[in-house]
Amino acid sequence: MLLLGGSHAEIPLIKAAQALGWFVITTGNNRDGLGHPYADKTVFADFSDKDAMLELARAEGVTAVCSGCNDFALLSTVYVCERLGLPGHDSYATSLEIHHKDKYRALAQKLGIPTPRAMVVRNEKEFEAAVGGLVFPIIVKPVDLTGGKGIHRAANADEARAAYRDALSRTREDHVVVEEFVQGTNHGFSAMLVKGKVAFAFADNEQYFINKYMVSGANTPSTTPASGLAKLRDYSERIARELKLVDGILHIQYIERADGTPVIIEICRRPPGDLYIKFVQYATGIDYPKFIIMAETGMDIIAIQDLPTQGFWLRHCIMAGPEIADGTTVREVSLAPEIQGNIVEKFLWFKAGDVITDKLTYKAGIVFFKFDTLEEMTDKTARMTDLAKIVAV
Repeated sequence: MLLLGGSHAEIPLIKAAQALGWFVITTGNNRDGLGHPYADKTVFADFSDKDAMLELARAEGVTAVCSGCNDFALLSTVYVCERLGLPGHDSYATSLEIHHKDKYRALAQKLGIPTPRAMVVRNEKEFEAAVGGLVFPIIVKPVDLTGGKGIHRAANADEARAAYRDALSRTREDHVVVEEFVQGTNHGFSAMLVKGKVAFAFADNEQYFINKYMVSGANTPSTTPASGLAKLRDYSERIARELKLVDGILHIQYIERADGTPVIIEICRRPPGDLYIKFVQYATGIDYPKFIIMAETGMDIIAIQDLPTQGFWLRHCIMAGPEIADGTTVREVSLAPEIQGNIVEKFLWFKAGDVITDKLTYKAGIVFFKFDTLEEMTDKTARMTDLAKIVAV
């Protein structure tokens, strides 16, 4: 099996595939990826180059291709599988409908799914029309990037113009999306589709730290009421019916408005990053990585159970705080005594002496916590950036 990726995020997928009997080949440009040592073989190559991935898959004689936790990896994966006739994935065209923000916004409007009011911008003239036609604040974002890359909130036209230039410089496409800002709370909804129906679903509450467009943590159970979660199941099944989606993961990020309406802002068919699938596994008891691999290799996943969250959980990424500047040297990670008893697993990959070159994206590791009560989870989550933090030299 060829797995497009080899970072820490792919480790659960690699292990799950091996447990199912696969010989796993990882790939990617990052030679320091923490997942590569877990693989049976690694061939370093650019997984965003779909034709290079096709050549690699043919050269290795693989019988399955799975996506890592990256949209470019997913698009290359479905392209290769389509060309080689391998199972487990939608077509390349269908995948673009989901993973490119402009195409998904159009799909959501067609299906009557709440989505931010948006305009596609291809040039300066269209940008000025967007600025004049949308209500501030607005969000400017590349159509093809994830993890908060190139996303800016603009309160006025001057800020919007600077945001547009940055987004355009980062995208691999020739256009960006400009949309109205949606006020509310941020959440994730991760589902497994079987024959067009949601066979399993999990929801969380997202946390953000310094970087307001990169998730730094998530806890569960979700505060979204049952009525909102039912709507997300319905939206997921509308999309599945319209696009005739194959069985497997459908992951959504949404903003819950004050009136309880969930507004989908991002959607994908690949595993979320930063060990999210392990978070789901801890919270529900479902072997989420295994079922993802099974689906992506064409195996039957009808046996998946729709189990609710059991207990109170937090997945927390340890990131740089406001007191740390770019160029700072890391000394250690501090985990306060009052959370030691809550730690279920910690995966720290920082090294003493690391220099933080970009405080908005640097992570020292990920820690999983379990709490005894909802009140404890809520309280400690709110204070976690002080309880678990990077300490500079």
